[in-house]
Amino acid sequence: QVSLVESGGGLVQPGESLRLSCAASGIAFSIYDMGWYRQAPGKQRELVAIASSGGSTHYADSMKGRFTISRNNAKSTVWLQMNSLEPEDTAVYYCNAEYTFLGQTSTSWGQGTQVTVSS
Repeated sequence: QVSLVESGGGLVQPGESLRLSCAASGIAFSIYDMGWYRQAPGKQRELVAIASSGGSTHYADSMKGRFTISRNNAKSTVWLQMNSLEPEDTAVYYCNAEYTFLGQTSTSWGQGTQVTVSS
């Protein structure tokens, strides 16, 4: 059974930092592309960043330079370091695991962790 458990969310002031963690179990972590998405109230879920199984990273344009995604396959964990947080970053942040093989995609989501940026 796949499990993705996020942690590290909270309430911070503008300009501060947070580090989110996602611990995975029940999957062959190293072959999965791991991502972070977020969903703000009244908005659609959007991509934040992806750390691929091959080691590359991809960021949404608005997060480039502020957010850093990293992964440790031995620990089956992916992190999202968020710096210079802005009120617009307030959202529920979700961990995602995705694996595609022969045209079939397996996707799993965590339960989400709330990030609130407010003074």
